[in-house]
Amino acid sequence: MRADAQRNYDRLLLEAKQAFIVHGTEVPLEDIARHAGVGVGTLYRHFPDRYALMNAVFVQEVEQITAQAEELVTAEDPTVALTSWLRAVAVHSTMYRGLSAAIMEASDSKMPACKTLLREAGGTLLRRAQEAGEVKSDLRIADLLKLTHAIVLAAEKTPDDRELFTRLMALAIDGMRVRPGGAAHGTPDPAAAAGATA
Repeated sequence: MRADAQRNYDRLLLEAKQAFIVHGTEVPLEDIARHAGVGVGTLYRHFPDRYALMNAVFVQEVEQITAQAEELVTAEDPTVALTSWLRAVAVHSTMYRGLSAAIMEASDSKMPACKTLLREAGGTLLRRAQEAGEVKSDLRIADLLKLTHAIVLAAEKTPDDRELFTRLMALAIDGMRVRPGGAAHGTPDPAAAAGATA
């Protein structure tokens, strides 16, 4: 990439990041181009659509989250490590209004770099917790990430309830754990149910 093209690219990423933080991910792309001091045609030459721009902006942020996952891989408690990481993903998503909705709605062909990094990083933490017998074996990291983003989206839609995010995250984390004896939290114990109806 030529030096001037690289400068334009870098300015567009910087302006897009700030615009997404302040105005959300639906900010007009023309505004981003204008603040970056380039024409909208230059923006589209670097980023064919909104998702391409979002992917370029957020992949830098996601790299920080994946680095955190790498640090947590050696944590003594694998379930605490997994849940701490999911909370970090959620907190990151709250910085950019509309990011969670965009990730949930976009197909895997949209924002692929972000999704791949998140799934690979979280997948390692999930497998450790499952191998320890602390988290349900049928859970998939893609499902946990969608659930996490859904919680962020719900909190965005209900700004007056400041505790909603905390309650929903606690509920989600409790629901994926395995109770002593192998049953998941919140799942009726078949033996107990049989005794109750005997």
